[in-house]
Amino acid sequence: MAMIDKLAATRAKKFSIKSYSVEHGYPNRRRSLVGDAKFETVKNREAKLSWLLESRSSSKDFDLSEEEVIVVSETNEDKDLNLPKKSNLLVTLKDDGLIDLPRILKLVQASNGSIEHIETRPNELDGNRFDIFLSVFISSPSLLNLMRNIRQGNLGDVNVLREKLISVRDFCTHIMTKYEPELDSDHPGFSDMVYRARRMEIANIAFDYRYGDPIPRVKYTKEETSTWGTVYRELEKLFPTHACSKHVEVFRILEKECGYAADNVPQLEDISRFLKKRTGFTLRPAAGLLTARDFLASLAFRVFQTTQYMRHPSNPHHSPEPDCIHELIGHVPILADESFADFSQEIGLASLGASDEDMEKFATLYWFTVEFGLCRENGKIKAYGAGLLSSFGELQHSLSTKPEHREFDPDKTAVQPYQDLDYQQLYYVAESFDDAKEKFRKYVAEKLPRRFDVYFDPLTDQIVVIDSVDKLEHLIHKLANNVHCLAGCARKLKKQSAV
Repeated sequence: MAMIDKLAATRAKKFSIKSYSVEHGYPNRRRSLVGDAKFETVKNREAKLSWLLESRSSSKDFDLSEEEVIVVSETNEDKDLNLPKKSNLLVTLKDDGLIDLPRILKLVQASNGSIEHIETRPNELDGNRFDIFLSVFISSPSLLNLMRNIRQGNLGDVNVLREKLISVRDFCTHIMTKYEPELDSDHPGFSDMVYRARRMEIANIAFDYRYGDPIPRVKYTKEETSTWGTVYRELEKLFPTHACSKHVEVFRILEKECGYAADNVPQLEDISRFLKKRTGFTLRPAAGLLTARDFLASLAFRVFQTTQYMRHPSNPHHSPEPDCIHELIGHVPILADESFADFSQEIGLASLGASDEDMEKFATLYWFTVEFGLCRENGKIKAYGAGLLSSFGELQHSLSTKPEHREFDPDKTAVQPYQDLDYQQLYYVAESFDDAKEKFRKYVAEKLPRRFDVYFDPLTDQIVVIDSVDKLEHLIHKLANNVHCLAGCARKLKKQSAV
């Protein structure tokens, strides 16, 4: 863990506010996940083409396995391909026990890899075979060669263990936003040195945070609390007539249990505990708008990354980036609804292992649903999107006769162009949260070209990659115990009702 914390601290310094914004070079405008996804697609294509050509030119084997393709994909964001990084490997040996273990260790050494941890155990599905768990510090090109050598040497099956534990979210803090007060003259806080220093102070809370720690509390200033109160009071007037009933209901509960009030900014730790009890979601402090891939991956673990800083007081009714008003007033209440929480996780699970092109589609779906979605309630259209519920101007606009309203259709929504300079001129309306979720599930099942599926195990906070019949059967057996328990309950209730 000491090594992991050291690496995380190094990454936090790398993505300090002063440096990350410049190197990603975004234009001065309101940012969104869709823009991030498109930016990543362009950069990843350039890196992938260059690296694939180099990899193939040095090998006679032009056919990459699925695991090798994933390694190539994960390498796209590396600025230095030769820089060693931690990789977790699972090697399932052939039927000769551990006789091939020394050969594998020599291959690691020959690939300039440094073994941090090694563990062996009988294979769960075949007791005659052994699994080797290796934590190796190795560069991505060397990792690819190591996997090829293990495969070509017929030593066993090799898999990369990709971010299965929720604690791995400590490394999902890649910031992809340029609209920062320190660098952009158009930002309301550009000339405010006090505001800029405050933003840096709060950003460091997010960079220093580790999974499992209590979320540090922020003592908001009188000016910050005043900005919060200005927006709070305006939105509070509109919620009964413009917001979906679930948002209104939970918002009142948050006022009673989490300190929501016009004169008090609630704390992430208190809200995270509240959400955990209701829907299993937790909050994690974020320094700014994350990459689309990192943000959506967090949702797969039922983790919502949340900013803690306040928008600049000179423009309280609008923020060009997510701030705590957007997160706490817009997102949090609806995350306390079980159906919507499940829908958010569905998007996150679908994003794992998705191509860059599919990431753009998922980010667009997220934009038109979670951020700017509308739904029907008792024959009336109401807002459930956080971008609407945290901006009273756009909330009123979205339900007026000015914009166009279309039925939510994932196929069409995923490729719908949008603009983020002003209010939206198009909104998608879902029949209900459950309807949107079921349509999205069908879209993923039919359109997502992924050769494996994933399952979130809430008991262990793990993402299970289901890429074989054996893994599927093991999961079915595990879930069958729950089904058996429910069937027993049903029988008892039927007997009671019959008496």
